[in-house]
Amino acid sequence: MKKRGEYLFIEKNGDDYTLSMTPELQDDIGTVGFVEYIVADTDTLEAGDTILNLEASKTVLELASPLAGKIVKRNEALISEPALLNSAKAEDNWMVTLTDVDEEAFNQLEGVTRYFSEQE
Repeated sequence: MKKRGEYLFIEKNGDDYTLSMTPELQDDIGTVGFVEYIVADTDTLEAGDTILNLEASKTVLELASPLAGKIVKRNEALISEPALLNSAKAEDNWMVTLTDVDEEAFNQLEGVTRYFSEQE
């Protein structure tokens, strides 16, 4: 199940929640040329905490988590290949995976069922 929050997609798989950029955000910021994680791969986040800073062709941006949770995985490939954030492939453009997320907070995010049925 995927939801949208703070210009990010949040995909739930079991107890894990993986965050990636929406296509709209990818289009708005342009090609990403630099990524710096603000969080470690074991940090616990509050909703609104910054995950990473990035520099793209159209802007410099801090990306914040729409959900609280514990980071269990970071996409380390983004550090050496920041343009992966512009990829349409979910296996390339994800940023972090969280666990210990409040299910109710996730359910309150906007659903994206219509977007995927139109795109597939």
